[in-house]
Amino acid sequence: MVLAYGMGLQMLREIVMDTETTGLDPASGDRLIEIGCLEIVNRNPTGREFHRYLNPERDIHRDAVDVHGLTVEFLKDKPLFKDIAAEFLEFIGDAPLIAHNASFDIAFLNAELARLAKPPLRFDRVVDTLVLARRRHPAGPNTLDALCKRYGIDNSKRTKHGALMDSLLLANVLRRAAGRTPGHLGPRRSRRHRGIRSAARHWLPSRGRSRCRPGSPRQASWRTASSSRRWAPRRSGCASSRGSDPLPDRSRLTARCRQGV
Repeated sequence: MVLAYGMGLQMLREIVMDTETTGLDPASGDRLIEIGCLEIVNRNPTGREFHRYLNPERDIHRDAVDVHGLTVEFLKDKPLFKDIAAEFLEFIGDAPLIAHNASFDIAFLNAELARLAKPPLRFDRVVDTLVLARRRHPAGPNTLDALCKRYGIDNSKRTKHGALMDSLLLANVLRRAAGRTPGHLGPRRSRRHRGIRSAARHWLPSRGRSRCRPGSPRQASWRTASSSRRWAPRRSGCASSRGSDPLPDRSRLTARCRQGV
């Protein structure tokens, strides 16, 4: 939801959310037992929260209890989903929904809404941070704990999964990520450090290639262990073992490398 704000500025309202459940499959009868939502505007928490524990009216898988620590005894006096559904829907409104592994949470929410004959939450309003993290950091890991570690967020109090706590941690991840360049999930480096890395990339040695710095007069050939052939130097400023001819253009060098020359 985009709200008007002041002198032509706009505020983007989003809901960061998480759920806990009795198990893994709503189609087999597993139910919601906790919902936690946090309102953020322009990626900053506003202090508005929605948090409810729910009575699932069924048992809870032992593996699930090990994850979130919620038991039937604790939940037996809590409200049913139908008792809080209207309040929940009013809180989220039509704002985009942000969740980590969102397909899991939305599937359970839609199963609960279907029991009440209410329309489901549309997936086109959902942002899945797990999918985004996998795209930007394919080597992983991309769990919420891993993202907190990558961004320097303190998650020491997260001994068990909790819907509201996990929503708060994810909101902090989003806020820290807002200042990162696209595709970068690591700790933010200074502009000077990024410039050094960018400049160094032009001359740092790579496997099977020259180790000489641009402009260095020393010999720049590199003999591989599996072949007696010599590689051409990376930069034109380096002297070659085959002569002082400048380095061929990139396309010719690539072709020669593929042919084993």
